[in-house]
Amino acid sequence: MSRCAALSAAAAAGVAALVAALLLLQPEDVGQGASLSMAETEALPKLREDFRMQNKSVFILGASGETGRVLLKEILEQGLFSKVTLIGRRKLTLDEEAYKNVNQEVVDFEKLDDYASAFQGHDVGFCCLGTTRKKAGAEGFVRVDRDYVLKSAELAKSGGCKHFNLLSSKGADKSSNFLYLQVKGEVEARVEELKFDRYSIFRPGVLLCDRQESRPGEWLVRKFFGSLPESWASGHSVPVITVVRAMLNNVVRPSDKKKELLDNKAIHDLGKADDSLKP
Repeated sequence: MSRCAALSAAAAAGVAALVAALLLLQPEDVGQGASLSMAETEALPKLREDFRMQNKSVFILGASGETGRVLLKEILEQGLFSKVTLIGRRKLTLDEEAYKNVNQEVVDFEKLDDYASAFQGHDVGFCCLGTTRKKAGAEGFVRVDRDYVLKSAELAKSGGCKHFNLLSSKGADKSSNFLYLQVKGEVEARVEELKFDRYSIFRPGVLLCDRQESRPGEWLVRKFFGSLPESWASGHSVPVITVVRAMLNNVVRPSDKKKELLDNKAIHDLGKADDSLKP
């Protein structure tokens, strides 16, 4: 690709990303995942200890992505699960000592039924699977973000998973004219039909992180939100580490709800709950 063509592609990606960011600035529905009270926040250490004692198994889909990678690291640091399994299309290189007991199941997402055993015996599942339209094209994006996610959820349910956690997006709406939000909304609805014992949906705004892969459009969006007043930026964006900690703070607290929808504000509140415990 010529330098001129590369610049044009980067510019197009930037414009598309900014359009997406502006769509995310629309008012969002109030999620069902309310922020923790002070009593609930103070109970978090005990909740984590009680959760550890249950010796639960967890799988992560999308551990090679930014959110999945941070989620794996945080799960291991907190020691919440007795067994951790990564399910992906390739084996990840995990050299650090902390990762020595992590199990890896390599699957072909085009033939997932042949790998049903990879999804058996897990109490909790986290799905951070996803790609971009720029990287995979419209058809490839739909295949990964909808078809792969739905089939994985089906196999997880059949395999005994009780609590399924889905990383979605702020503004997800199956009736949206914007493909990304439409697909996210459709997936949310269709996973709900599987009737997990507990189903938690996380709808963050723009994820703030330093990606290992180059995505010029997302860099531009991060700069855009960085120029906004903090109150605006926090309302429509969130650091990946905050999302991950919200996921784990949510998973350890008991709930009688079949479905939980955590919007960007709830994610901020849950993900930063431990900060109020610091002296």
